[in-house]
Amino acid sequence: MELQILTAISPVDGRYRDKVEELGDYFSEFALIKYRVFVEIEYFIALTEIPLPQLSSFNVELKSGLRNIYDSFDLNDARRIKEIEKVTNHDVKAVEYFLKEKFDSLGLEKFKEFIHFGLTSQDINNTAVPCSLRDAIQNVYIPLVDELIAKLEGMAFAWEDVSMLAKTHGQPASPTRLGKEIKVFIERLNVQVELLKGIPCYAKFGGATGNFNAHHVAYPLIDWVDFANNFVRDALHLERSQATTQIAHYDNYGAIFDNMKRINTRLIDFDRDFWTYISMNYFKQQIKKGEIGSSAMPHKINPIDFENSEGNLGIANAIFEHLSAKLPISRLQRDLTDSTVLRNIGVPLAHTILAIKSTLKGLDKLLLNTEVIERDLEDNWAVVAEAIQTILRRESYPNPFEALKDLTRVNRKIDREVIHEFIDKLAVSEEIKNELKHITPHNYTGVAI
Repeated sequence: MELQILTAISPVDGRYRDKVEELGDYFSEFALIKYRVFVEIEYFIALTEIPLPQLSSFNVELKSGLRNIYDSFDLNDARRIKEIEKVTNHDVKAVEYFLKEKFDSLGLEKFKEFIHFGLTSQDINNTAVPCSLRDAIQNVYIPLVDELIAKLEGMAFAWEDVSMLAKTHGQPASPTRLGKEIKVFIERLNVQVELLKGIPCYAKFGGATGNFNAHHVAYPLIDWVDFANNFVRDALHLERSQATTQIAHYDNYGAIFDNMKRINTRLIDFDRDFWTYISMNYFKQQIKKGEIGSSAMPHKINPIDFENSEGNLGIANAIFEHLSAKLPISRLQRDLTDSTVLRNIGVPLAHTILAIKSTLKGLDKLLLNTEVIERDLEDNWAVVAEAIQTILRRESYPNPFEALKDLTRVNRKIDREVIHEFIDKLAVSEEIKNELKHITPHNYTGVAI
């Protein structure tokens, strides 16, 4: 079957492609090839800037032409590299041969053996992939998370004075404010996003087994470690791991994926809370004309966006977990298990992007049902027992906790009348009784955040 949206095996390249297609610029086969071309060209340019003796005659004005190779890189170029790969059966070597063809066309034949000079394929892969991961996080992921946080901040502000019955262990508890409960998630997300931003993207760059063997044997007087540090930092904007085998040790990948997994876990928590609020009828959902919630039950308006989000976050976290656990492990100086795994790092990113977009869509549908929220508060006057017994403690009233426990921990409705009747019987001043009677489930919400 011809590959298209309807025939794709993965839903991120099929059903959901239009929602995650921006990730194609970072994690597609085309993107990986383009990032490899970028690294190879920048590496060659860096060699001319030493300069190596054999590159001293290189015309510096040709640098822009070389950089244009990756700036103008298109699908035809990628297809040419894949054609070469059919012969070489080696993806990075195919990039090298493609660039040699480009050098021939630019009249740079005498310099072309310095393409990929002294390198192993992992020097290219382990710089290209972190570049793509960094760029995807900075250009796609962080802006979307920021959009979600900004959305939550707007909701928290709009609903900062909405009193709401809290539920601990699923049971009525001391009232809170809806805006504050949203701020809980804003704070949790902000903390984790800042931690993520602080994780550097490391790269491996050091030859076949990380020791610059080939570089050193050819040019023993050059400080190749210093060269590589400068190249990775200044040209690629990455941090270079100093001691490596043939491949990156991927420890920073594990840190990044674990951090993103933590963010996703907080979003799962959020999705489940709002799914529950909808089930409690604290929120209604906007009705979209023509939309169907159930093939059998015409009345249904399901919280499908929060459910889709939760499902995609679960898939993402399962893959993030495998990436974090597998990538840092390699037999001796390297095995090939990292190669196929690395090709999947865009998949959990895609499911995460899908999830966040679903959450945003769900939030846009919410309609606050203040009538139900207020009725729930009114039906649960027992929650002011904490306030009453605390004030009675302040006044040194004997056994206040036990008195309120006997009143409220019963299988009957506790309403305003029951509470006020109890207050009237207390052996305290009228001033204290009035203070106690001013406490309601609607105003017993603590300090505003």
